[in-house]
Amino acid sequence: MNASAMKKRPLKKKRENVGKIARDLLLKQDNKAPTANEAMSEQLSEYDKNIYECIAENKKKFQSDFYLIVLTKKERVAKNILRSYFFGRLSCPTPDYDQVVYKYDITKDKISFLWVVPDRETCKHMIKNKHVIPPGEWELLSNVLKYQDGSLFRLAKELNGEEEETDLLRPKKQTQFESADIYKTKEING
Repeated sequence: MNASAMKKRPLKKKRENVGKIARDLLLKQDNKAPTANEAMSEQLSEYDKNIYECIAENKKKFQSDFYLIVLTKKERVAKNILRSYFFGRLSCPTPDYDQVVYKYDITKDKISFLWVVPDRETCKHMIKNKHVIPPGEWELLSNVLKYQDGSLFRLAKELNGEEEETDLLRPKKQTQFESADIYKTKEING
């Protein structure tokens, strides 16, 4: 290559990687995990943008209504880093911890919020302290209680066109003889 073909390019400033940033934050914070408000404001800064990107991507894949799922995970190494994963699917997912679910109506070009279930520890805390949860968190508490009592699971099954009760989900009923055999086994082994 001759000198004229080689254009001088400005050197890009080298950016720090996520690991170094996370380590620096950990050192500055004396290993304190982010507060709920800090975590929420961090997630919301890019959240809307990611939702609309996910909708645009899935509108190309699906020709009918679909569900948008947001899973939030803590990094294993750096507990102060939360990552949200956005994806779409045709069937309504089974409710789970660290999950937000929306339904996208392709004919109306409209997104509807279905539920949010926080992490397991937050759910336990909210259930244990449900009588002192501040009004600003009542909607979240409502989703936690619906998750606990199975209402969200029934909603997911309904949205998928499944029967409310199925043989696979129903506990197996023991006959009088089978239950007697269980007690005999316990007596012999116990």
